Amino acid sequence: MVTFLTALGIVLFFLGLLLSIAWHELGHLATAKMFGIRCTQYMVGFGKTLWSRKWGDTEYGVKLVPLGGYVRLVGMIPPAAKPRDSSGKPMSRWRAMIEDAREANSVELEPGDENRQFYQRAPWKRIIVMAGGPAMNLILAVMLFAAIMMGIGVPQQTTTVNTVSTCVLPADAATTDCPPGAEPSPAMEAGMRPGDEIVAVAGEPTPGWQAANSAIREHTGPTQFTVERGGERRTLTVDLIENQVVARDAEGEIVYKTGPDGEPVTDDRGFRVPATETAGFLGITFAQERSPLTVGESAERMWASVVGVADALIGLPAKVDDVFRAAFLGEERTVDSPVGIVGASRIGGEVLAQPIPMTDRVVFLVNMLAGVNLFLFAFNMVPILPLDGGHIFGALWEWVRRGFARLFRRPDPGPFDVAQLMPVAYIVVACFVVFSVMLLVADVVNPVRLTQ
Repeated sequence: MVTFLTALGIVLFFLGLLLSIAWHELGHLATAKMFGIRCTQYMVGFGKTLWSRKWGDTEYGVKLVPLGGYVRLVGMIPPAAKPRDSSGKPMSRWRAMIEDAREANSVELEPGDENRQFYQRAPWKRIIVMAGGPAMNLILAVMLFAAIMMGIGVPQQTTTVNTVSTCVLPADAATTDCPPGAEPSPAMEAGMRPGDEIVAVAGEPTPGWQAANSAIREHTGPTQFTVERGGERRTLTVDLIENQVVARDAEGEIVYKTGPDGEPVTDDRGFRVPATETAGFLGITFAQERSPLTVGESAERMWASVVGVADALIGLPAKVDDVFRAAFLGEERTVDSPVGIVGASRIGGEVLAQPIPMTDRVVFLVNMLAGVNLFLFAFNMVPILPLDGGHIFGALWEWVRRGFARLFRRPDPGPFDVAQLMPVAYIVVACFVVFSVMLLVADVVNPVRLTQ
């Protein structure tokens, strides 16, 4: 059964990734057709075509290598402002790359395309076309996050006892096993049981988890606990003791350790290490239940996800060395290591096979897919070619140039020649291919594992 669920999770998440790519390209296709730009191809994947069908001007299909997709628009590169030098002088390698890209772009032009080319559209229309793909990923991410947060809900701590510790252990103990002669936990000694609902501590009502947790931390010595068990209220006298517990802030959120440089401290697998503090200790864990969030709470969490993705994107270049070492030198990968489509799909399979409630498994997979779409949005908006952000930058620059020309009554400078940046695009593509291969190798021979 575990093998079946793992395989099912891999397939489902892989299909989710392909649908996210197709959804992204649909944003380009729909907006381009809306503005009368001819689209010759709509493809999911690269390389050899596995299946295709032509409707109208556009060929729709699926290709062999599922590492992305594309919509081919005619006239992405404007014609040269000056005629090509026919003096016989050899062109520089840079110029040759530019002219080759321009020539390849013009091959698809057909009679009737005189006014259906991308570069002929106003800059604001081109911005909409190129932003249409990332915007679709952002919309999908928001829809998925909203469905989880406001529909299914997120785990919230309750005042119900989930487990009772057998003995007293500090929060940073390496194991949960009780050593010989260990002191019984106050909760165990007082007869507290899983399922008990703590309704008051030291005579003060505890309407929510944060009130109960704070009251426990603030008291030591014999303390009266009012619990509800089986529909009846009971009073237990618990001898609370001081112990090293996980540090929490005023809102009850876990406080994590930081190094001298202010950076988070992580363990060998990349998990952040919680800070500890001395406080009252009962020896229980609280049960959790899913509760829907409000629109405001959901928006706050979504924004935190956006900030997290931005930080991950900025820190991506620093991860290249780690991925190389994991792929070719056998070094262990941390949980925050970048993964490709293969690695993400494998994690999806691992999650679906976990012995946890099915709701939690599905929520984790949907959250992962939402996070991937959020990353696709941010990554594609980076202002370098061949990413969508590079074309958006070119259109914005053209808009600015034409605005200054009108302001100072100068001749129209014409469309921005994006071909001038094609050599940079080739370098970016080469780097992306190399990094993708490294990720593929690492995901196969040394995958990220959420569980041991």
